[in-house]
Amino acid sequence: MDLVLNSADYYFFTPYVYSASWSEDNAFRQLISLFIITNLGALVIYFVFGGLSYYFVFDHSLMKHPQFLENQVQREIKFSVKSMPWISVPTVALFFAEVRGYSRLYDDIYSSPYGWFGVIFSMFSFLFFTDMCIYWIHRFLHHKLFYKRFHKPHHLWKVTTPFASHAFHPVDGFMQSLPYHIYPFLFPLHKLTYLGLYIFVNIWTVSIHDGDYRVPKFLEHSINGSAHHTDHHLFFDYNYGQYFTLWDKIGGSYKNPSSFEGNGPHALCKKLEEENQKPPKSLSTGKKMM
Repeated sequence: MDLVLNSADYYFFTPYVYSASWSEDNAFRQLISLFIITNLGALVIYFVFGGLSYYFVFDHSLMKHPQFLENQVQREIKFSVKSMPWISVPTVALFFAEVRGYSRLYDDIYSSPYGWFGVIFSMFSFLFFTDMCIYWIHRFLHHKLFYKRFHKPHHLWKVTTPFASHAFHPVDGFMQSLPYHIYPFLFPLHKLTYLGLYIFVNIWTVSIHDGDYRVPKFLEHSINGSAHHTDHHLFFDYNYGQYFTLWDKIGGSYKNPSSFEGNGPHALCKKLEEENQKPPKSLSTGKKMM
């Protein structure tokens, strides 16, 4: 995050916002700047990628599903926008620790003992580490002691749109993002790689709520895509994973998506549409000819 902060300081904050007497290294200034950057960045990612997915990927016929709520899209957006500033407060604290040099993030690939192999390996280890952590955090949030207070608001949306991707209670949203922030404090990670992965996981979160269930056939039972996550919203106790189905299979919570079996939300919408198009049956008088 220091790369983003330095760029923001150079092009915007130092020449246009802060007085010259306020050093760029001042901790309070850095906290304010990180809060602004984090919230603006979250809004840009949410509306740009959520909007593109909603207009070009999301199947709008799903809005006819019986469990699609009235004014749901507006409610998803409103809930997300209200939650983001609260989620960003502890997130900024972790970004601040990164900027202050407490993480294991590094700049120069060639001065690292791990080289390019370390960069490539860290991409995969980041995904597997965060997938494992999010699986157990997600299951934890489904416990009866925490579900109603923190996680139930996200399950209000049974048939989701891309705009439901960030519609979390602030505690829920931060807890499920925590593994992304913990990783660079535990393992070496290149700064640009981290920034790219951080953007990727937000886009992925949009994609698993977009109602597009298409996955290459050979990956259907390995990748936790939109079909798997839709069944999580519909049936509650299955498919807690983020990217992969591995931990659901280990934890006994894997469910083959109903859409892969031909009885998912699209199938129900199609069935209801066909029933509505059927002509009404003609009434028989039942009278006998005299």
